[in-house]
Amino acid sequence: MLDWLKNLNKEYPEFWKIYLAKFDKKSTRFVVLSTETSGLNPVKDVILSIGSFAVVDNSILIGDSFETVLLQYKFLHDNGLSNEFIVESKMKKLGEAEAIQTLIEYIGNAVLVGHHIDFDVEMINAALERLDCGRLKNEALDVDVMHRKLNDINDKQFSLDELCTAYNIPKSDRNSSAEDAYKTALLFLKLKSRLGIR
Repeated sequence: MLDWLKNLNKEYPEFWKIYLAKFDKKSTRFVVLSTETSGLNPVKDVILSIGSFAVVDNSILIGDSFETVLLQYKFLHDNGLSNEFIVESKMKKLGEAEAIQTLIEYIGNAVLVGHHIDFDVEMINAALERLDCGRLKNEALDVDVMHRKLNDINDKQFSLDELCTAYNIPKSDRNSSAEDAYKTALLFLKLKSRLGIR
């Protein structure tokens, strides 16, 4: 009940203090984010990879992107899974603490965008808690919610593939967090213009 008390004089890591200081002004940058996780439970599951792209002035900035594979040895060991993917992948590989810190530095005070973004935010918040930090402060937009608002639909959620089909965005056989982030960024640009979001 008095959880806020124990955080009153808490000494946060330096990267978290720098992040919190960025919210004095509003950002014009959107960061489209996608995570691959070991499951759907933020308490027990972990992030396996993160992909994201920045969107500024209605353009996806390919050079302003972030992608990493997280070295989740505990997850692999506990589940008896092979780390073959992690060993063979050419992507940047980071431990969870370094990956989350680098992500926080990358996103800054940007508005986060994703497909069912609340889940990604909860997974990141769970990782931040393990680093003795607070929760993300960024505003967030969900492309599924934007689509439903645009079409006045309240009783159904849509998969990323369904939304890509509806907005003529090419699908691919590859399944990666960066690929999903890019498709979500394309969706976001279409929905953003139709909803009049600046």
